[in-house]
Amino acid sequence: MRFMVMHKVDAKMEAGEPPSRTIVEKMGKYVGESIRSGVFKDGAGLHGSAQRAKIIFEGGKRVGIEKGPYKGKNELLASFGTIQAASMDEAVEQASRIGEKCGGGDCEIEVGVVVEPWEIGVAPKPEKVESRRYLLLRKADAAFERGEGGDVGLGAEVTGATTLRPSKSGARLERSRRWTDGPFAESKELVAGFSIIEVPTLADAKRWAEAYGEILPDCEVDVREVAP
Repeated sequence: MRFMVMHKVDAKMEAGEPPSRTIVEKMGKYVGESIRSGVFKDGAGLHGSAQRAKIIFEGGKRVGIEKGPYKGKNELLASFGTIQAASMDEAVEQASRIGEKCGGGDCEIEVGVVVEPWEIGVAPKPEKVESRRYLLLRKADAAFERGEGGDVGLGAEVTGATTLRPSKSGARLERSRRWTDGPFAESKELVAGFSIIEVPTLADAKRWAEAYGEILPDCEVDVREVAP
């Protein structure tokens, strides 16, 4: 089974502070071990909301764009994936075209700038950066959470497009480090980054997430099952 393990934004991340060298090294070691064991499949981190935008669709048409910084509202996810663009404005236009093809209903897609390795000091910066990655996060609605949402995917033009199961099949590691099983009535904390892992059960995913959470002690962590 595949699971998305996502950590939420904390005050330092939202203020634009880079992760500490200790966090970078510990996370690099943990992910490296998980890659070698075959558990870790994919992942990415995001910059704070000052470098994000939310696109609102009604009846399959874009009706609004909210540029960051902003606070979280409905942050439960239904699907996600990445695109490549030369700027945030270009990424928003791409995401708008994608959203208008997604079922013709009401939805919200958040566009976030992916943190690249050179931005946290683990790789040299390329001489010329003509484009970069943006993560698209399609938010869940009540119908999706009831299992009645139909196709909530982002389409073939999105790299690594992934759909999640409703939150009733997931779990949340609170900041107090207590687990709460889904479904979740809401999630108002912005997603800061995610890992896709492959393990046999939710219990295994929770154990992996606990070690992940120890590296990011001030962050809430969600575990969500990936749909086949």
